[in-house]
Amino acid sequence: MKRIRRSVNPAAAQRPADLASCVARAARPKFSLGYTPVVRSGSAKTDPGGMGMEFGVLRLRRGAKHREVTKRETVLVLLAGNVEVTMDGQTFRATRASLFDEKPATFHCGRGTPLVVRSDAADTEFAVVRTENPHPLPVRYYAPSDVTTEDRGAGLAQGACRRFVRTIFDCASRPDSELVIGEVVNFPGRWSSYPGHHHPQPEIYHYRFTLPQGYGHAELGDEVFKVRHGDTVSIPGGLDHAQVSAPGYGMYYLWIVRHLPRRPYKGFAFTPEHKWLLDPTQQGWQPPTGASKK
Repeated sequence: MKRIRRSVNPAAAQRPADLASCVARAARPKFSLGYTPVVRSGSAKTDPGGMGMEFGVLRLRRGAKHREVTKRETVLVLLAGNVEVTMDGQTFRATRASLFDEKPATFHCGRGTPLVVRSDAADTEFAVVRTENPHPLPVRYYAPSDVTTEDRGAGLAQGACRRFVRTIFDCASRPDSELVIGEVVNFPGRWSSYPGHHHPQPEIYHYRFTLPQGYGHAELGDEVFKVRHGDTVSIPGGLDHAQVSAPGYGMYYLWIVRHLPRRPYKGFAFTPEHKWLLDPTQQGWQPPTGASKK
């Protein structure tokens, strides 16, 4: 049997010896009130995958406020709730009731920006991303209507990898940012980030499910990890990272890619041995129609 030579970016050689350290387990059933750091750049202990960016969850009760003057480029993606956000004197309002049925509202600013967040709902939650960016960055609010949804994977592999991909901003729409951010809605029992692909830039996935007991599996190269509601996975550059959700459970994940110096993220490379799945005329093996049971 001929051995298949996998195409893996050389950056994968820099991955930690124990990839399990790249999976941050959430404290269930909910994150604590206030800000909970999940990934913190600066040390191998708090950033084992070498993401070079920070990720956390901000949770506020009705009437509560969060204030700061940002020290880094900062992005807040509304996960749930009703909010008023003021950035550098500009005020925006947004609401979100469902990660699966509604597109995101996102608030984006550079370092040195006065930021005030007020919750007008009983329970408001944000995903918060921060990274170094020496360049001036005007404030920007991305309304749900600004976000396009791509029906990706339709017609391929018997529909087994169909999912919705929402890109909030990328290198083309926000060239002054050090980040590319979006969301995936993974259909129950199906795959996403598939066929397997990789890129040299580091990436973070943060997961939610339609039911709190929902789960899925995340590939990091040749290793596979079970992921649950609220978990976060750091994906070192160069590793394939296909995902699958358990049947019955819709899976959502926020994805965040950090540009590398002189190597901005503009796309990914598919693993060659699985590229045939991109051809809609090749659907793979299917059970014979009307085959008798044995």
